[in-house]
Amino acid sequence: MLAKVAFLVVLAGHRAAGEPTSTTTLTVTPATLTKSTQSITIRWSNLPSPSPLDYVAVYSPPTSSDLDYLGFLFLNASVSWATGAGSLRLPRLPDLRAPYQFRLFRWPPGELSKNPRVDQDGDPLPDATHRAAVSGNVSYEGAGARPTQLHLAFADEVNQMRVLFVCGDDGRRSVRYGLAGRSEEEWKEVPAEARTYEQGQMCGYPANDSVGWRHPGFVFDGVMKGLNPGRNYSYKVGSDSGALGARPAFISHIGDISYARGNSWLWDNFFEQIEPIASNTPYHVCIGNHEYDWPLQPWKPSWAANIYNGKDGGGECGVPYSIKFRMPGNSSFPTGTGAPDTQNLYYSFDVGVVHFVYMSTETDFSHGSDQYKFIKDDLEHVNHSRTPFIVFQGHRPMYTSSNEVKDTAHREQMIQHLEPLFVKHNVTLALWGHIHRYERFCPMKNYQCLNTSSSFVYPGAPAHIVVGMAGQDYQPSWEPRHDHPDVPIFPQPERSMYRVGEFGYTKLVATRNKMTLMYIGDHDGQVHDMVEIFSQVHNNGAPDKLAGEMPQNTSLYILIAGSVMLALLLGFVAGFVVRRKRDSTRWTSVNNEES
Repeated sequence: MLAKVAFLVVLAGHRAAGEPTSTTTLTVTPATLTKSTQSITIRWSNLPSPSPLDYVAVYSPPTSSDLDYLGFLFLNASVSWATGAGSLRLPRLPDLRAPYQFRLFRWPPGELSKNPRVDQDGDPLPDATHRAAVSGNVSYEGAGARPTQLHLAFADEVNQMRVLFVCGDDGRRSVRYGLAGRSEEEWKEVPAEARTYEQGQMCGYPANDSVGWRHPGFVFDGVMKGLNPGRNYSYKVGSDSGALGARPAFISHIGDISYARGNSWLWDNFFEQIEPIASNTPYHVCIGNHEYDWPLQPWKPSWAANIYNGKDGGGECGVPYSIKFRMPGNSSFPTGTGAPDTQNLYYSFDVGVVHFVYMSTETDFSHGSDQYKFIKDDLEHVNHSRTPFIVFQGHRPMYTSSNEVKDTAHREQMIQHLEPLFVKHNVTLALWGHIHRYERFCPMKNYQCLNTSSSFVYPGAPAHIVVGMAGQDYQPSWEPRHDHPDVPIFPQPERSMYRVGEFGYTKLVATRNKMTLMYIGDHDGQVHDMVEIFSQVHNNGAPDKLAGEMPQNTSLYILIAGSVMLALLLGFVAGFVVRRKRDSTRWTSVNNEES
């Protein structure tokens, strides 16, 4: 059987020898890509004595050295590869605001790669030594001027909505918007502010090296104002359009957003994946270790010596995260490197009958810190009549039964500093990512379970749910049970109500009386776990009617995921992943380690 083809995201950083020959040809069509282009076709011919390890590598910009490839495809995915000619189809590539180029390389059997880098399985990556052919350039229509990566976010005022998008230059851009169904002549127009960051502001490898750095373009930010609740709106950015529905809904992504880890083009790929949804539904995030973690990060208390000393962020130190998103509030924390302050750390807003709070588990949350003061003040001023439910979100979990022993001290610190605030101010639900599994805990107070039912009246402490099962495949083992030393799959502790390692997402629906959270599996689209939490009850068990502005039948609908969000809506997976079942090639993300 032929070796399985893979299109691999890689890291490398050296120029290799080799010049194209005159006999082998390599062509890529179409040469001009548009937003509607779904795939490209790679064809080659006249390749003498083909090897099953011969491959095509993809580059952007075309001036990249041979080892600075974005990925590669083995030619043996084509049924005719052994004849020295064939073709492969590749899913649509993200718009990097620079042309692509493809290069064909020989890899003779038995020849060891001299590339010092390996993939996530420890196998050598190609060393790009024997170049045989080079394609013409493949470019996007508009040369970076067209707005891409549209996504929405709530702004600081309830009658505002933020629109963010990317262009290749910082020329004047604006957002036009108006009530759905109205003539565009009646629409309003607001200017969009441009921001970007530079290679020198990255704090480590590979983000600051030619292997990982690609210019991010300019992130534009326009705020639509004067929006009336309960009305449908349309908007346009250039020729691209979006819509705002009357239903209160948004998407929540709790850290480890794109898993770019210093490979900037993966941010572009991620935003193009989510654009079909995020351009119509606000997309809210909090920071995770894979956006931030680096050895010299400024807050590193003694208990975190083995937690905050890694390179999980790939040298990004929170800069792309801070520029590419714009969350409510003005929280920030100095990087200490001369790079822009890290932003979008902690904030809150009301949607429907729920008050949402986001925190940063990567920066100081201890008693007396700015973040602690924000959380304390925010929870003290929640209007429980208007929002009877409080949902708190952060990346690293306060509770988990995974065997993630490295973060034990971190969990203990959060329980010490934050849990008393949760209990005192009636936080209903705490949602976490980081652990790549789904796990629902009972309402917890100082390691004690207050209610083991899946349908209950709020008992005085929040239920905790880990929702890190959105798409990253690494799964930590469950923690050992000392009372079950011979059981290979350790039974759940009593505080863990439901846990599973399958990919999926959660859906939260809230009315004034009841909040319901459902875990839905990607593999079948079915609800596999559900919890119902009632706000208040009379002695006879009937829910109270609470005074407030929201109608009794108003409901909130949100989607929540932690870690990289490759699955959003009932099997919808955008970009390369969704096409792998029907295309002849596949994009497979890899971790790269020094050999």
